Amino acid sequence: MINKVRQFLTLDHASFSRRDFLSTSAAVAGGLAITSVGSGLARAAPLKQVRFSEAVHNLGYINLYVGMRSGIFEKNGLDMKVTAAGGDTQTFAAVLGGSADFAIGDATMAQISRENGGPGVVVGTVVQRAHYFGVSKTLKPITDPKEFKGLKIVTSPEPNTNYSVAKRLLEKAGLKVGVDATIVPVNPGTEIAAMLAGQADIAIAYQPSVAAAEAQGAKVVFDFASYIGPFCNTGIMVLPSTIQKDPEMVQALVTSFEEASRKTYADPAFSKQVARQEFPDLPGDVVDKAIDAELKYLIPAQSVVTKQDQWKNLMDMQVYLGNAKGSIPFDQIIDNGFADKAVASLK
Repeated sequence: MINKVRQFLTLDHASFSRRDFLSTSAAVAGGLAITSVGSGLARAAPLKQVRFSEAVHNLGYINLYVGMRSGIFEKNGLDMKVTAAGGDTQTFAAVLGGSADFAIGDATMAQISRENGGPGVVVGTVVQRAHYFGVSKTLKPITDPKEFKGLKIVTSPEPNTNYSVAKRLLEKAGLKVGVDATIVPVNPGTEIAAMLAGQADIAIAYQPSVAAAEAQGAKVVFDFASYIGPFCNTGIMVLPSTIQKDPEMVQALVTSFEEASRKTYADPAFSKQVARQEFPDLPGDVVDKAIDAELKYLIPAQSVVTKQDQWKNLMDMQVYLGNAKGSIPFDQIIDNGFADKAVASLK
C-alpha cells in the first residue's frame, strides 16, 4: 500500500485538472488601492498571491469559501488562487511539485511523505469529523456496521478518505472486503451518480451531493461523523521550506481560516448564501439542507487548531489499513504554532 501511495504522490501533478472558481475583489486588484495619507497619497501594500489546492470542490470546505466570499483572506493580505485537484493524492502532489503553496485534503499524504523521507507539515484542520454519509435509495437506516454484509458500496478509489473509512468500518465489523461486502471505486465526486445508476446499494459521499441525492428520493442511512468522532479528515498541508521562506504568509492564511471557521458557525445564513454561490447549479433548498447537515454534525472545523484526538483517530485508521506507519510523532508532523497565534490574536 505504501508503494502504491508513493506512486500516487510522484505522479506528474501538472496534468491534473484545475479550476479557478473565484477572483479577488476588483477594489484591491493588483494591490493598487489608493489611500490618502497626510498631505499626500500612498499605495496600499499589494496582496500576497497564494496558490491554493483543494482536493475536491465540496461543502466540507465551507470554511474556505466563507473566508473568501466574506473578504477575510483579503483583509489579512492574501489573494487566494484556488484550484480543485481531483483527489487527496493529487492535491498534495501539487504542493510537492511546487505548483501550489498550500493544499487541503487528507493529511495522511503529508504523513506518508515524511515516512518516506520527503517533506510535509500540517498547520491546521479544515474538516474535524468524517464528512461522509452512507446514502441509498433502497436500504433502511443501518445501526450496526455488520448490516453492511452483502452490500455493494461505492466510494472514491483508495487511498481517498471515504474509501479508507468504508474499508475500516467493514473490517472492524468482521467483514472481509471482496467476500462479505464489495467496494466499488469510482472517480471522486461521482459516488452518488454511480449508486443512483444501480452500480451499488449504497454510496459513501459528501455534501452537497448527499443533499442532492436526498432530493431525488435517496436517504442517509449511515453517518460516519458520529461513528468515528473527532477526526482530522482534512488538514492544511505545506512544505517546511515555504514556512521558512514566508512565515508571514502562513500565519495570515491560518489566521484567516480561524476567522472563517468561527464565522461559518456564527452566521449559518451567510454560510448558506456562500454555499449557494459555490454551487449555483443546485437548487437553493438542497444547498441549505447540506449546510444544515454540515453544521449539525460539526463537520467543518470549529477552530483551525489540530487536536491530538483528531489526529490519533486519523492515524489509527491509516495505520490499521497499512496506508501509514504512524512513525512521525504528533509534534513533528503537526505545527500548531500558527493556529495558536491565530486563536490568541482573535481573543
